[in-house]
Amino acid sequence: MVKKLCVTIVGLLVLIPGLWAQSVDEIIAKSVQARGGADKLKSVQSIKTTATIAMGPGMEAPGIVIQKRPGMAHLEFTIQGLTAVQAYDGKDAWQIMPFMGKKDAEAMSADESKEMEEMADLDGPLVDYKSKGNQVELLGKEKMEGTDAYKLKVTMKNGDVKTIYIDADSFLAIKEDTKRTIRGTDKDVESSIGDYKEVGGIIFPFAIESGVKGSAEKEKVTITRIELNVPVDDSIFKMPPPAPKADAPKPDAPKPDAPKPPSQ
Repeated sequence: MVKKLCVTIVGLLVLIPGLWAQSVDEIIAKSVQARGGADKLKSVQSIKTTATIAMGPGMEAPGIVIQKRPGMAHLEFTIQGLTAVQAYDGKDAWQIMPFMGKKDAEAMSADESKEMEEMADLDGPLVDYKSKGNQVELLGKEKMEGTDAYKLKVTMKNGDVKTIYIDADSFLAIKEDTKRTIRGTDKDVESSIGDYKEVGGIIFPFAIESGVKGSAEKEKVTITRIELNVPVDDSIFKMPPPAPKADAPKPDAPKPDAPKPPSQ
């Protein structure tokens, strides 16, 4: 009897990882369906998002994000009349930061490149997570502002770890925590996600508020328009060459030597 009980317990322990994995896949499947379904999501080849980024009291930056398959992204935002650009062409990330005194494009750091690579994923890290090399674990449920939410730990292929909270009723993401390196320091970035609206049969969040955990400073993104399958020239994702430098002024031609007086 004891031997049979031990065998049963061992069998259950072997099955538990499979049961958890099944639960993860079920939650993700319901979340994908809540957003519009896999077929609808994958029918979108490009997305143009127009938004305003509030970076603090009295400081707002209008911006545009363009995403295109397979894995490309282009972001522009304007501050005090100067427009910055960040882009990812599927392999390399680059930026132009004029308000930092840099008018030419330059390669982004490895940590910044990770963010651009994530932005370039039109479907998000949960859709087809296995084929993308991501790992997802179900950490249970938590109360989030009075509602139950599934807590999914996502270990990205690049090593970054994020926790996505999926509303247990709507199956839409309502919060995301990401461990991120900012200027050489590891930070926990919290993002609240909401104001979902339907565009072309797909549900998108129109409000995202982010900030480092424990900090009162928040960055609020308010989306005003989302356009699907817009024509996009791939050249906007490619890093442009440095602007040609102005030609240096040519030195004046040497003057002929004055004639020497005849020798006496």
